[in-house]
Amino acid sequence: MNDAGKADALTDCLLRPGNTNCGGCGMSTGLTMLGRALAGEHYSLVIPACCGIVTAGAFPTTAYSVPVLASTFASSPAFASGVAAVNELNPDRAERRRHVICWAGDGGTYDIGIATLSAAAERNENLIYICYDNEIYGNTGGQRSSATPATAKTTTTPWGKGENKKEIVEIMAAHRIPYAATLSIAHPEDFQNKIRKALDMEGFRFFLLHAPCPTGWKTEPAESIELVSLAVRSGVFPLYEVFNGVKYRVNAEPDGTDAGDYYRKQRRFGGQDVDLRAVQSAVGKRCARLNALAGIPEV
Repeated sequence: MNDAGKADALTDCLLRPGNTNCGGCGMSTGLTMLGRALAGEHYSLVIPACCGIVTAGAFPTTAYSVPVLASTFASSPAFASGVAAVNELNPDRAERRRHVICWAGDGGTYDIGIATLSAAAERNENLIYICYDNEIYGNTGGQRSSATPATAKTTTTPWGKGENKKEIVEIMAAHRIPYAATLSIAHPEDFQNKIRKALDMEGFRFFLLHAPCPTGWKTEPAESIELVSLAVRSGVFPLYEVFNGVKYRVNAEPDGTDAGDYYRKQRRFGGQDVDLRAVQSAVGKRCARLNALAGIPEV
């Protein structure tokens, strides 16, 4: 490839090579897949305090190929609402549609940012919000968040977290936003189809992306895709969509994979009494509920 070809390839890549992200980072893979899904689109990113904004690197250089606005930890939806409003006031001369996308971790979504997230959803702001969920505060040492699953060890729950993971998609669906869906980096076609679907909609659109963190999950970087695949296949992380808060669609039925396979590969669950029978029971109940909401008859 000549120099011009290399330059074109880098321009088309949302997350440029040479960034400092960890090996096996689910967020990095998610950004690469997002860039592919948005090929040909015009968009900007709003990123709060999280690994995603550290990814940009030191000013004046950046690892991103699109405009990025760094927001405060709690306020990425508010910042993005402002960007969307400015875009409306200043139409593109070529009449191209410009998308505003929040890219935030679970700390800035489930916890610190949930007030502005709820407010933007309640106003039905015309933006796309993507939470890459690595289930910890990955950028500040790996503390527990309300996305951390029960029994997982973190720096602030060294004996295991006692509470269950918050159901953020259900919370967002309760706002009756046009679209909410889950994403997995192990299902690239489903990922792309959902992003493209959201691009054709107006109003607030929410995505939850399962994003493994080898550092926090105590896993091998090469196993990240396998891990999230196990999560989908076992039903630990279901793939589904919610339209206008009421219409559900399940995108991947669990294939009977043992949820224990997912748990045993992560040393953050090691050395504890994880009740895998209770986990499997809870997974089964949630899958049954989603199937009922989607109108899938019981077998």
